[in-house]
Amino acid sequence: MSRFVFTFVTVLVIAYSNDVLALRIFACEPEWASLSQELVGEQHQIESALTVLQDPHRLQAKPSLIATIRKVDLLVCSGADLEIGWLPLLLRRSGNRHIQVGQQGHFEASSFIRRLEIPQQLDRALGDLHPQGNPHVHLDPRNIRIIAKALTQRLIALDPENATEYTRLQEDFQRRWQIAMTRWKEQAKALRGQKILTHHTSFSYLINWLKMDRIATIETKPGIAPSSAHLSSLLKTVAANPPLYLVRTPYANSKPSKWLSEKTGIEMIVLPYSVGEKYIAKDLFELFDVTLSLLLEGK
Repeated sequence: MSRFVFTFVTVLVIAYSNDVLALRIFACEPEWASLSQELVGEQHQIESALTVLQDPHRLQAKPSLIATIRKVDLLVCSGADLEIGWLPLLLRRSGNRHIQVGQQGHFEASSFIRRLEIPQQLDRALGDLHPQGNPHVHLDPRNIRIIAKALTQRLIALDPENATEYTRLQEDFQRRWQIAMTRWKEQAKALRGQKILTHHTSFSYLINWLKMDRIATIETKPGIAPSSAHLSSLLKTVAANPPLYLVRTPYANSKPSKWLSEKTGIEMIVLPYSVGEKYIAKDLFELFDVTLSLLLEGK
């Protein structure tokens, strides 16, 4: 898994007039910044703490970041321990009681979703397991619908004066999302049952939604770089059960998948994983449009 460490870009939504929604929002990952943007309106400048090119498991806390989150009203993160390596420290040092775990200002998207891959046993020898299950819940569009409803309710609870506007924006988003989901469902029929090999378990929700078949992961164990022996064993796995693609995120170490691709002739593709204006998917709608387009190219 990539070890890149980057500086945060903070997220602030500040009210300058009665016509502007009043909440100050901080999003941990770009997918939740994108969803928040949909639910509070385009007049706000919302950016994520991470970029699509950064590993959400790892981040370096900066004094400027701590100073920023002291002022926010709502924290929107994936949860399920995805940010366990850095978020608890920031929360402790922020001194902001409104966004602590259990408070209205602390929103964990995964807590509203039936999570996949909850481990039956916890052992550090098994890799970077998430005790609460796989946290990458945004890669199933059905989950986005559920989370959008829950996030809107949280916005209303924190800012009841603007309840009508939050409700309007959420209904508009749901309408457009349902239209898009109908289109994606039709496109995805060609991918059902197709085999795939991934670098990490980042795409588990996507695979589950598409009803694809993951034959293996390139990582030996979650978060653990593959050994030479494991890569050699994957050559046999791929030969016996050829996948459509080898898939990784933009932030994952490219060397193992490139090596395996060269040895097997199986195409390696980089799926967006999340959103970023300067990347190939600028919002959640494009995230699924681009992802399906890339997967269908080989069909």
